[in-house]
Amino acid sequence: MISTLSGDMTPSESIFKGIKDAGIDFIVSVPCVNLKELIPMVDADPDIIHVPVTREEEGVGVCAGAFMGGKRPAMLMQNSGLGNSINALASLNQLYGIPLLMIISHRGVEGEPIVAQVPMGQLTSKLLDTMEIPYFLPQKGVDPADIIVKAWNAASEQKKPVAVLLPIPFWRKQ
Repeated sequence: MISTLSGDMTPSESIFKGIKDAGIDFIVSVPCVNLKELIPMVDADPDIIHVPVTREEEGVGVCAGAFMGGKRPAMLMQNSGLGNSINALASLNQLYGIPLLMIISHRGVEGEPIVAQVPMGQLTSKLLDTMEIPYFLPQKGVDPADIIVKAWNAASEQKKPVAVLLPIPFWRKQ
């Protein structure tokens, strides 16, 4: 499940490369310890509009507006926030065919130090399946940057939200 990273790139650098390669130019973020290196990279890039938000459903709405304004939106979030955003994803993005790339720190899986994260960790893929939201997982031998590009292409072609789930082991450099 852990991805092979290109060269000496950190996991965050590889994801950031994928964001750039996909042409993502608008990102909202909700804080997460696993995203602590990626968020500043996004914030420092002059070609990306970065909007920190306090709740995930707020981010869904902001990204929908950005898409309608001609942007390629993505959201950086923790999987615990998926539950917060279900109504917005269903009644806005899915209903109106608005693509959104969700790059999700998948807490509550192998290696999770906080037991309270485990229930949502176990439910994340089931919730995405129930909502018919496609998702990608890091695969051994596949550059995470390529996964990000494939996920954006799927969101754009299918006109719906698509997720990339990044479990705790992903964030540990091999």
